[in-house]
Amino acid sequence: MYSFAGIFFGTLAFLSLLLTIWQWAVARRYPLHQRTQNKSFVPAVTFLKPLKGCDANTAKCLSSWLTQQYSAPVQILFGVSSPEDPVCDLVRQLMREHPPADAELVICNQKLGPNGKVSTLAQLEPHIKYDVLVISDADVRVPNHFVADVVAPLQQPAVGLVHCFYQLANPSTHALRWEEVAVNADFWTQVLQAQSLGPIDFALGAVMCMPRARLDRIGGFRSLLEYLADDYQLGRQIARGGGELVLSPTVVECWSSPMNCKEVWSHQLRWARTIRVCRPISYFFSILANATLWPLVWWLHQPALVSSATLCGCLLFRVFTARDNQARLTRKQVGLGDFWIVWLKDLLNVAIWALAFLGSHIQWRGEQFRIARGGKLVKVVLSRRKRGIH
Repeated sequence: MYSFAGIFFGTLAFLSLLLTIWQWAVARRYPLHQRTQNKSFVPAVTFLKPLKGCDANTAKCLSSWLTQQYSAPVQILFGVSSPEDPVCDLVRQLMREHPPADAELVICNQKLGPNGKVSTLAQLEPHIKYDVLVISDADVRVPNHFVADVVAPLQQPAVGLVHCFYQLANPSTHALRWEEVAVNADFWTQVLQAQSLGPIDFALGAVMCMPRARLDRIGGFRSLLEYLADDYQLGRQIARGGGELVLSPTVVECWSSPMNCKEVWSHQLRWARTIRVCRPISYFFSILANATLWPLVWWLHQPALVSSATLCGCLLFRVFTARDNQARLTRKQVGLGDFWIVWLKDLLNVAIWALAFLGSHIQWRGEQFRIARGGKLVKVVLSRRKRGIH
């Protein structure tokens, strides 16, 4: 005899399975990794690269932007907030190794707002030569044909911004394996699920390409200075202004420095609280798609042979779809030796989801902030005792 709790949680388990199938189906249909066939559209492009610090992966990431196979002029602006930043020497070395590149290192030492990255971008604006902009994070590595592919949709005047999916390319620690599932298996399929319901009005910030006129229309980068999720706000403002946001089938790589469990937890919590502030209703209901949590809760309330078999089936299907999604995004074979990380990620995300609603403080770029209404950043001034000053 099924109890009310058994029926309720059984319904949630079935719903989570349907949502998992939906995400997997839209991901299977999406034409990842396809290159543009039209090579005639080659506008001059300016790359904007805000930098802070460097690690063992920075050189190869930046080099990939200096070696693009593109027939039109390309300008590269590297922005750094301090001339003492160690990335400055690396950038100068790379510019010496690639003398044909039209590259410049710009010291952006003004603090224009709480978002340091956007502050750097705003100070790069006066140096821009060309009418098509590509903004990219420092840890992004791209194939040498990337520029031709990402600018192609801009042939259509209605397109206001082109953005890309990204993969975590080097999960070098056990903690990053959790983030690998979040990024390479789940995030991009959730974006496609949202797109299947209608045009999306937010941008993915690893790489964004747009006409400069679209940026000027929203007031330039200065209009984004107060926001943590500057990529989200940039896409939202362009969409509100009538620009279409287009996902490029090109996938870029993000190369992370090694992170321990505490660092990954902090990153995931910052991400969750940002999404919760920006899209509170959709984030609240996102817990329904947790295809490990709800079958497990149902089984705990209805531990019968049927529910046990269903639990096993749901958990195995969750691993299968996650691994298949990862393989499609990365174009690599994904083994099953550490399949349990998929389930662990889902269960840890329950705590992350709850904590996203129980606070608004985050740590970002070594500073403490509070995310205010609308996603704006408010710097938290710590007391002398908390700063370790006595």
